[in-house]
Amino acid sequence: MSLLVVGLSHRSAPVSVLERASLAAEAQGKLLQDAVAAEPAAEAVVLATCNRIELYADVDKFHAGVAELSTLLSVHSGVGLEELTPYLYVHYEDRAVHHLFSVACGLDSMVVGEGQILGQIKDTLALGQEQHTAGRLLNDLFQQALRVGKRAHSETGIDRAGQSLVTFGLEQLAGGAAVEDWARGKRALVIGAGSMSSLAATTLARAGITELVIANRTEDRAERLAAALVEQSARGAADSAAFVARAVPMDTVPAELAAADLVVSCTGATGLVLTAAALHTALAGRPGHRVDVLDLAMPRDVDAAAHRIDGVRLVDIETLAEASADAPMAADVDRVRSIVSEEVGAFGAAQRAAHITPTVVALRTMAADVVASEVSRLNGRLPGLDDKERAEITQTLRRVVDKLLHAPTVRVKELAGEPGGAGYADALRELFDLDPQAVAAVSRADTSDPNRGGRAT
Repeated sequence: MSLLVVGLSHRSAPVSVLERASLAAEAQGKLLQDAVAAEPAAEAVVLATCNRIELYADVDKFHAGVAELSTLLSVHSGVGLEELTPYLYVHYEDRAVHHLFSVACGLDSMVVGEGQILGQIKDTLALGQEQHTAGRLLNDLFQQALRVGKRAHSETGIDRAGQSLVTFGLEQLAGGAAVEDWARGKRALVIGAGSMSSLAATTLARAGITELVIANRTEDRAERLAAALVEQSARGAADSAAFVARAVPMDTVPAELAAADLVVSCTGATGLVLTAAALHTALAGRPGHRVDVLDLAMPRDVDAAAHRIDGVRLVDIETLAEASADAPMAADVDRVRSIVSEEVGAFGAAQRAAHITPTVVALRTMAADVVASEVSRLNGRLPGLDDKERAEITQTLRRVVDKLLHAPTVRVKELAGEPGGAGYADALRELFDLDPQAVAAVSRADTSDPNRGGRAT
């Protein structure tokens, strides 16, 4: 295993750099294709969220891999390499596994303990599978990261240590009041219908807002979300008749903005969705009115100059980064860190053990061929044997070979799981004079197995 991750996040880079380095969905696909086309990388996936961009790859050369992945991040983000490099971090092999598992558990999130990162990791693996850039190592790694994250949330109280970025942002707007009390009776405009916007819409609907307007470039998607929220409200609230949700085209945002008390925006747009001028115009017709704006997009959807408009309170990723620095951590975080360390050790042992499996399979195949050859030779020398006698002799030979190979192959798998255990595969190949091509053939068959790894779950 030669796992390498090169990336930057809210912990290593200012929001202004993260914003410029953010990758649209199309750019992520191109980055993956260029990564696997590069010489050091055999497979790759990219984890891109509102506060991190990380490129994971299986490489055969460390220094060349770091140089190539750093260059690719620079090229596809548009941020010059000299400017980007000071903010990049690098993790290799077990440290890279530890980093991803920590990310999956929410330990590295802006809001410690938030669970939305699991959905983003699932999407990351799905993209790598669709692009055919996630091979055996990264499939195994990201599937295990999902399991580790779920384990952390089920076995500890990490959920008490933090919440989703949406909830954290709404709490900042609420200014110390309960979100339900602050949101009740308000009219909200949600711009976008992706995972983050959908979560915001669902949270607001449950909090008791009166009207929810969803604007999205694909209006069908917004209509489905609105219908689902109305249905959810009808099932769960006695006063559901007071709740209204509707979808509108993006070009009606200025008009809807004029009637909104609260705006949440999270789109994949590369330019501003809400300008300071648009907000100023919306407020001009409502003297004394205030509008709260939550911008969860990266790059930002809302003009930062909106901070200076009277009547506008803007919370964006930069604001959340500053607020989260003082957020308390729960005692359960230490337990999650123990789980991460335990799982990193187990994953490394499993990968090292898997490394020797093709050699063991090749050894047993060679032994089976020897048995078959000797049985064939015996048939030529003793043609008078009947079928029952021949079958008994064949079975005896197989049992002898199996018993001779059982203890050493079981033991070598155990030893291979320990640090430095990869050398046992080399020893087996040397001692039994195994054909390297036969071992490689087993590895290729295992990697190409359509049932291995599967889809992200």
